[in-house]
Amino acid sequence: QVQLVESGGGLVQAGGSLRLSCAPSRSIFSIRPMGWYRAAPGKQRELVASIDSRNSTNYADSVKGRFTISKGNARNTAFLQMNSLKPEDTAVYYCNVVPFNNNWWGQGTQVTVSS
Repeated sequence: QVQLVESGGGLVQAGGSLRLSCAPSRSIFSIRPMGWYRAAPGKQRELVASIDSRNSTNYADSVKGRFTISKGNARNTAFLQMNSLKPEDTAVYYCNVVPFNNNWWGQGTQVTVSS
């Protein structure tokens, strides 16, 4: 079993930035692709960014050019740098492997972008 703990969310004005962190209970991101997902009110959870073991990245069109996914030096953490935030980015953000493991969802971290 793996516990995933997300942090770094908050309330920010449109155009602002936030950096989310993901800390797994064991080092899985060096061997499994990981992703940042988000769940907005009334919408399905979606994958917004992913990074594989070779550090190849992919982004949803809605965040491309604004969000950057990365791993920590220790490879036991992962980050999502979010710039030029928009109100439509408001959601609870989660990290998980790709494809996700339904038993590993953490509490997520709330990101709220005001207009």
